[in-house]
Amino acid sequence: MGSLGVLVQAWERVGATASRSAKIAALADALAAVPAAELPLAVNYLAGELPQGRLGVSHALLREAGSAAPASSASLMLAELDERFSELVEIRGAGAARRRTQLLAELLAALEAREREFVLRLIVGELRAGALGGLMLEAIATASGRPAAAVRRAAMFAPSLGALAQAARSADGEALQAFQLRTLHPLEPMLAQTAGDVAAAYARLGPSLAIECKLDGARIQLHKQGEQVRIYSRRLNDVADSLPEIVELARRLPAEELVLDGEAIALDASGRPRPFQQTMRRFGRKLDVAAMRERLPLQAYFFDCLRLDGETLVERPARERWASLERAVPAENRVPRLLAHDLASAERFYIDAISAGHEGVMAKALEAPYEAGNRGASWLKIKRAHTLDLVVLAAEWGHGRRHGWLSNLHLGARATEPAPRDRTGHAAGFVMLGKTFKGLTDALLQWQTRELLARELSRDALAVYVRPELVVEVAFNDIQESPQYPGGLALRFARVKRYRDDKGAGEADTIETVRMLYEAQSGAL
Repeated sequence: MGSLGVLVQAWERVGATASRSAKIAALADALAAVPAAELPLAVNYLAGELPQGRLGVSHALLREAGSAAPASSASLMLAELDERFSELVEIRGAGAARRRTQLLAELLAALEAREREFVLRLIVGELRAGALGGLMLEAIATASGRPAAAVRRAAMFAPSLGALAQAARSADGEALQAFQLRTLHPLEPMLAQTAGDVAAAYARLGPSLAIECKLDGARIQLHKQGEQVRIYSRRLNDVADSLPEIVELARRLPAEELVLDGEAIALDASGRPRPFQQTMRRFGRKLDVAAMRERLPLQAYFFDCLRLDGETLVERPARERWASLERAVPAENRVPRLLAHDLASAERFYIDAISAGHEGVMAKALEAPYEAGNRGASWLKIKRAHTLDLVVLAAEWGHGRRHGWLSNLHLGARATEPAPRDRTGHAAGFVMLGKTFKGLTDALLQWQTRELLARELSRDALAVYVRPELVVEVAFNDIQESPQYPGGLALRFARVKRYRDDKGAGEADTIETVRMLYEAQSGAL
């Protein structure tokens, strides 16, 4: 059996159990069994990801290519599969569709039935084999015999999970420790969980915490090394060329070396935040930057310091990182923060933040480290209204005035454990919470119809099912029990606030967050 067969066996074992430890064991067995050179591919594939990105292969092409009978035995190696994928991506020009079909047909004919299902799901982005919620990190630790804490620490700084797995397996016991934060190289930002209100945040983080304004801007990670400045977006793209005023600010700061976490935001003449869409109109812009800067300047506000003049601070307590932030950045460029030792002062700060036009506050534990790439329990976001960032799984065609447009959205929360495809055809890995057609303007209906059709996976008489890529911020009144949906919960009076083009599906809110909100709402917490 080839190394692809090893992954298929692990995938089946993960899907057949609800036990976290059993899932970790299955993943670890697979990682231990594949050749060291193929470890990065194994990690990527088990996470449902392709190193090549999208292959540009349609469902129709896959159906045509997969008409031949499968092979009788499993023998393909991961490196061979990777070569075929790379060949597919490189096919261009006249006759490309025919050559792609032929190459795919040859590939699928070489796969036995279970391998073929695995590869087809991998190609269309519907494969989730348990590499979520920290399972893969635990599996890497188990497979290599390294301490889980050492693997989790290294994961913050490793360029990829594949590189992390190779370092963990290596004979050099110091290989994991070699991963460190490097200036001018981005790291995944820390994300927040959700609390229903300030009192709930105190119940989870108290008795003392920091509470700071939650700016409705664009997340930025600023790196400075001498005169070199790079600014990374939430998705780790370098957007410094689009933000000359923030580059200039960075060069004025006295530190020689600096890594900061913060927000870029557009303010009106009175200093109140402009709508998020106006900030994003500037953020990442590549054309007419100077003219747009004059019309819509951006301000930078920072809330964390991750490295300062040769010293990495990520693993230090928050209060120490904030002390470094105060030394490195003037007050006018720091997010307003209060060290709140009682609930009353924290609630007053929340009211003041809302009055100033902010979308809410963040509550943060004073002694917690910075958990790069994690939705840490030590950061809680408290918004002025109930909102969730959800993924569009499908959309139904509109009626009447909306005829011809995709209107009623099927909304899903991210599953932190592998979720099977439900019977409606929604993509695996997400849990449907309801539908909404409210809050959509004509312009937004036109835009989402175009974007959703470009992501079409399949359709039936009711809906078009799409790749789970678009994230939408949804406001709602409350959460109610619902046997209609697989998670047993549904949003009541959901309405679209905006599409989050700054977020990917992997950053959407999880079903666990939804359940915690429901429990808090019903008084269970």
